[in-house]
Amino acid sequence: MIAEILAHQLDVKREYVENVIALLDEGNTIPFIARYRKEQHGAMDDTTLRNLETALKYQRNLQARREEVLRSIENQEKLTPELERAIGAAATLAEVEDLYRPYKPKRRTRATMAKEKGLEPLAQELRKQDGRDPKVLAQAYLNEQVPTVEEALAGASDIIAEEISEDPAIRKELRQIMGRKAVMGAKAAKPEEDSVYRLYYEFDSPANKLQNHQILALNRGEKEGYLKVSLTLPGSDGQAMVCRHALKPGTFGTPFMRAAAEDAYERLIAPAAEREFRNDLTDRAAEGAIANFALNLKPLLLQRPVKGSVTMGLDPGYRNGCKVAVVDPTGRVLDTAVVYPTFSQAKKAEAQEKLLALIRKHRVRHIAIGNGTASRETEEMTAEMLKKAPEVSYMIVNEAGASVYSASPLAAEEFPQYDVNLRSAVSIARRLQDPLAELVKIDPQAIGVGQYQHDCPQKRLSEALEAVVEDCVNAVGVDLNTASPSLLKQVSGLNATTAKNIVTYREEHGPFTGRKQLLKVPKLGPKAFQQCAGFLRVPESQELLDNTGVHPESYEAAGKLLKLLNLGKGAPLQGLGRRVEELGWETAAETCGVGVPTLRDIVAELEKPGRDPRDELPAPILRRDVLGISDLKPGMVLNGTVRNVIDFGVFVDIGVHQDGLVHISQVTDRFIKHPSQVVHVGDVVQVAVLEVDEKRKRISLTMKGVPEEARS
Repeated sequence: MIAEILAHQLDVKREYVENVIALLDEGNTIPFIARYRKEQHGAMDDTTLRNLETALKYQRNLQARREEVLRSIENQEKLTPELERAIGAAATLAEVEDLYRPYKPKRRTRATMAKEKGLEPLAQELRKQDGRDPKVLAQAYLNEQVPTVEEALAGASDIIAEEISEDPAIRKELRQIMGRKAVMGAKAAKPEEDSVYRLYYEFDSPANKLQNHQILALNRGEKEGYLKVSLTLPGSDGQAMVCRHALKPGTFGTPFMRAAAEDAYERLIAPAAEREFRNDLTDRAAEGAIANFALNLKPLLLQRPVKGSVTMGLDPGYRNGCKVAVVDPTGRVLDTAVVYPTFSQAKKAEAQEKLLALIRKHRVRHIAIGNGTASRETEEMTAEMLKKAPEVSYMIVNEAGASVYSASPLAAEEFPQYDVNLRSAVSIARRLQDPLAELVKIDPQAIGVGQYQHDCPQKRLSEALEAVVEDCVNAVGVDLNTASPSLLKQVSGLNATTAKNIVTYREEHGPFTGRKQLLKVPKLGPKAFQQCAGFLRVPESQELLDNTGVHPESYEAAGKLLKLLNLGKGAPLQGLGRRVEELGWETAAETCGVGVPTLRDIVAELEKPGRDPRDELPAPILRRDVLGISDLKPGMVLNGTVRNVIDFGVFVDIGVHQDGLVHISQVTDRFIKHPSQVVHVGDVVQVAVLEVDEKRKRISLTMKGVPEEARS
């Protein structure tokens, strides 16, 4: 049943869904399933598999809630076959809760107090709407607790109003009406006070046309006291619908019943429906924001590394100076220093001489400059200095989260000999050399490539971002002999304990000489080995396949393939795919005992052993000169790096210390729903300057008119 629902939702074969569910239940990870079980799921990518996993959790929670509700109603001896069928057919948790509402244990309400006074039979009589006079009917229910007809009718009205409010059909239809017709409005709570929410001081929009960032902005503005937000239905659609359900068909109903229905709507249904609807809007917006953050995080983590060069990291600052760290091509710290280029011209000249000495001493080829406080002055000083070292280039590096990392226990353990500030400089240098290896040490929420991430459910955000980190690390692969525990723990099948044990084993026994040696690591058993082995690389191994993405379980198949093609050990493997093509993929796969998708992966890995998929990405922009915002003129065309992609546009670093905004309307000539359809974080793009507002430090850019092939 669940597999059928998920197959329909995701538009994939039921057989594949059933296989993935079985694999997940066996404890396999998403990266492992995505990479090494393609035949069983039709080569779904990791994003689709994670969507399936999320949907599976929802369906299982829904089923568990159905069973809880059925048990509760059955214990009350009120479960009917019709109700059981309705609960079984409910497609969402909201529908289940609507059906359960009349049977849910309640706090004491006006209706329950009226029932305690014996007025429930009167309410039942009045609901028949058979033409009898309500006042006459009420006479039979007068007693010490109910001394007057008015009190009897008021109590009966409370009971009827509550019953109407608990009708699942009414709540379902009202949700549909609100989805089509509700209007979200906002007014200034403090009109005289300017704020970032000024755009919403006189605002209204159909709720179904609200963008995710608008919903989150309205919520935050309301929370901070700048906005008064309202949600309304035009006309009296909601009230009319409730009356239509409550009143006798074909009549206008009695004045008493109409009043009870209107009271049910105004007092009980509308406030609850508004809360639920706004919560649904917020949930939708939060999911969108989380998805957007995850979408931006992936290309940020997978930025092309600047490998093989000694790199200098500069962590700019005013009072405490600019912290300097020089690291070798593997990230090992060679030297550190502190210079004070912002103190005076003399100090600036002294800083340049000191940095030039370090450049010459260690043969530095690249400089990474953090984009925080005093970054502008540090960049100008560096660009001026590089006239004396033309072989060196620099890049501004996003230092978001660097201070969080440098003050963490992890950084203290890694660099106990350095203070917090120098650790930051090391991190900045390493971010240029290998962004992924360095960024995995930081809580992804601190990296900051989203919008309104602090307003999202933090647990859900954390889960989504950690999944992205895991997928990125496993897509690239990890060098078993150089990886840090932070990187290793993101590998499929490993955790913080086994990652630390791998590093400890490496320190005690020397570098790993093969993947099988992993089985000697404490607490790393056969299941963990199965999950992690294919993602770990051992360049030092005598076995070529240990430095590829080929899983050990497929080594035999790889050997059969080479034998099939008469390729001995050490034979050149370039063009292997062409030779298999000539033989026939189906035939070769059958001979090797694997599926075609697995065989294609084996061939790709054999053709390029040790391949880093990031090397195929555009190289980051390395600069030797510096621009200021005052240098910008409308019409100028510049290269830039995409720093953030959000609902309403793209922020691009064009080298002036103030990211420019390409509004969604300026991203492309064709219609797009979201800028991510065209660009991603880390892309190198050409942009033209539209407008510059120096005072407000705002730069408007366009990508229109720039040929698609000019974008990386």
